[in-house]
Amino acid sequence: MRAGDFDPQENDDLVDVDPYAPTEPELTIPVYKRNQAPEGLATKRQLRAMGLSIRGLEVVAEVETLGPKNGFLYEIAKAKPVRPMTLAQEYALDKAMAARQTCPECGRRYYGCLRTSLGICLECHDGTPAHPSSYIPPASPKAA
Repeated sequence: MRAGDFDPQENDDLVDVDPYAPTEPELTIPVYKRNQAPEGLATKRQLRAMGLSIRGLEVVAEVETLGPKNGFLYEIAKAKPVRPMTLAQEYALDKAMAARQTCPECGRRYYGCLRTSLGICLECHDGTPAHPSSYIPPASPKAA
């Protein structure tokens, strides 16, 4: 086909198609101002505080936040209870937290996580004394 052969007036079967245009009409959900959402709707954090999960729920509305993203709202009546943690999950979580809370030099397990930039507790790093209520003392070997 040469450039001179194409005449847009003659070809009525050509259609301009946008490949990125939505095929279905976009659904919009209501957006509420802060603290003005109706009763029966809650955010993910609010549901978690109530002991409920968003498993299987669809977003029914949004609430404006101070940040760049809006918060999603879910129906409280359709939320299911959070599944309880199994013993294996609890053990794995405790093992992971112990790795973050235990000083490799002195063996003390602190109630909070150690600084990752140091890798050890402050007492081992620069001699700053740790308050005894801030850690669990290391297990001492039993005398036979």
